[in-house]
Amino acid sequence: MAVAKTKRDFPLDRIRNIGIIAHIDAGKTTTTERILFYTGRTYKIGDIDEGTTTTDWMEQERERGITIVSAAITTFWTPKTGPMEGQETRINLIDTPGHVDFTAEVERSLRVLDGGVIVLDSASGVQSQTETVWRQANKYKVPLIAFANKMDVLGANFLGTIESARERLGANALPYNLPIGRENDFKGVVDLLTQKAFVWQGDETGAKFVEEEIPADMVEDVKIHREKLVEEIAGTDDSLMEKYLNGEEISIEELKKALRKAVIDNKIVPVLAGSSLRNKGVQPMLDAVVEFLPSPQDIAEFVGTNPKTGQEEVRKAVPEAPMSALAFKIQVDPHVGKLTYIRVYSGVLKSGSYVYNSTKDIKERIGRLVLMHANEREDIEEAYAGEIVAAVGLKDTITGNTLCDEGNPITLESINFPEPVISLAIEPKTKSDQEKLGLALSRLSEEDPTFRVKTDADTGQTIIAGMGELQLEVLVDRMRREFKVEANVGQPQVAYRETISQTASGEGKYIRQTGGRGQYGHCLLRIEPLPRGQGREFASEIVGGAIPREFITPIEKGVIEKEDTGILAGYPVTDIRVVVYDGSFHEVDSSEIAFKIAGSLGLTDAAQKAGLVLLEPIMKVEVTTPEDFLGDIIADLSSKRAQIQSTEMRGNARVVLAYVPLAEMGGYATTIRSMSQGRATYYMEADHYEEVPSNIAAKIVASSGFTGRVEH
Repeated sequence: MAVAKTKRDFPLDRIRNIGIIAHIDAGKTTTTERILFYTGRTYKIGDIDEGTTTTDWMEQERERGITIVSAAITTFWTPKTGPMEGQETRINLIDTPGHVDFTAEVERSLRVLDGGVIVLDSASGVQSQTETVWRQANKYKVPLIAFANKMDVLGANFLGTIESARERLGANALPYNLPIGRENDFKGVVDLLTQKAFVWQGDETGAKFVEEEIPADMVEDVKIHREKLVEEIAGTDDSLMEKYLNGEEISIEELKKALRKAVIDNKIVPVLAGSSLRNKGVQPMLDAVVEFLPSPQDIAEFVGTNPKTGQEEVRKAVPEAPMSALAFKIQVDPHVGKLTYIRVYSGVLKSGSYVYNSTKDIKERIGRLVLMHANEREDIEEAYAGEIVAAVGLKDTITGNTLCDEGNPITLESINFPEPVISLAIEPKTKSDQEKLGLALSRLSEEDPTFRVKTDADTGQTIIAGMGELQLEVLVDRMRREFKVEANVGQPQVAYRETISQTASGEGKYIRQTGGRGQYGHCLLRIEPLPRGQGREFASEIVGGAIPREFITPIEKGVIEKEDTGILAGYPVTDIRVVVYDGSFHEVDSSEIAFKIAGSLGLTDAAQKAGLVLLEPIMKVEVTTPEDFLGDIIADLSSKRAQIQSTEMRGNARVVLAYVPLAEMGGYATTIRSMSQGRATYYMEADHYEEVPSNIAAKIVASSGFTGRVEH
């Protein structure tokens, strides 16, 4: 592997922190491999089918041909045209997974990136996961350019793909270049602003291309689409709009400058055509990354909270400011131990220095700083504002923690992850595996914030939970290979939730007199339902010292413990607000443990009167099928309690969108294969929770062994 020389004094305006995001199989990793080849990071193009890709370096990724963990790579690109011509630019690139089970990898990557390339499949247009990653990017206001990949495949439709992006994503997507040919005849692109045609021919790696005249049959199309692009760009800038309306010529430099600003402000998404597998169109996309996506300098300042005062603080993204950084990913490396990926937002982070973790209120020491090239590392002495690096030596820092200068503390906005929807029991095969299992699970849950581990209080079983069967399957496989733990795994179980349907009050009283000092805790609680997806809240309305302040926290702890273990059928309670509003205490006998038990009893008492109901995860399911099997597939989905939302044509296939309870989707991969002779495919992601029908809920409660009752 070619390793670029380290640039420590790189100016901020020549750094790009970007991510490659897309639906599964749209070609993210293939596109990333081409970028690494053309930028000189690798001498040979990696191939997914051969298992030789740089960013998919884990054994599981190479075996399955999918990306599981986001991989960070630092590389360099020098545009040969445009305003950045001849200026070497450092690109910190993150290749993210497309499979929805690994959505946390996309979420945390987008939180720390300045821009992104959304890869679209030209034959399929915008797919479900494309919508999901688009929403994630919008949440963090990440500017995007789009790469319409697979222009060489049957059914490729560049303008149709742009239209689907406009319709399904609500994006102001506009062609930045037009493809020359399509399917087998795709050979190049025409840049609409410069009106130059670039054609790839002869050289299999696609590293060389030639500039040609615009094909005669495209001249009119180029004129129409260029006019539209110029009009849209001018519409984002008052001075250009005036020129445009007056019929004056606008220079290419002015148009590119305005387009850059429009992309950074999320007003325009330029779309470029290409085929990564056939090595065509990647270099113009790299030029567009440098020209239009923001540098750390464009994100001039950011807002955080001072943990000591609670006040908002604005900090500038410059090396002279006090140091602040966000830990966004933990990775256990077999050679160096725990690696913490960090985005430096301000100041300078130095190897060997002490930093303050403001989220946890602890000090940590940075052992080493490294630049990551997938799973290869390059030691560096310091990292400046705007850089993405990895640190070795941080023991207690986890994903979402802020690291900063202790004299100037700040807490940055953390990263929120979805709750797990599926779980399974796991147990070690032998006594020697017992200790190793605990270590492996704690390491893996540190790495993946959507992977949860708990012990079932009744059975003593270890339960692992996550976003999908594939994620849990991969984690169990990693335990076997990386941690040498052999384990027996149970059947996947749906992660139900419990909630309440009405407001109610309850009393918790714990009194024990056993000679000498006794125990006394007494509280009155009111519980209220919250809107779906709100989670949990706890508040105190105690006035006049009915319960001393030091006993409020133990009550909350008792409430949370009971919410975790469940009341109706042993599933966590959610979408509930608990308020302690009255109670009493004993001068001598009251203790924290007594009030903790009282809090738990009070919640149970109130919940029994509040109409307890079960909630189940509802999945968004998208099935792509030939027309012949449409009827059977819809009938099968309907038998699974599905709510069919729409059926539409996409290319020459039918796409069915439905919401289906996860409990009904077990073994669906086999079902759909047999129903469609292996020709239909499906995609599934967690969408929301809904109430379980009463007849099904009654069976779930009965099988759980709990004595709660279902009320509707």
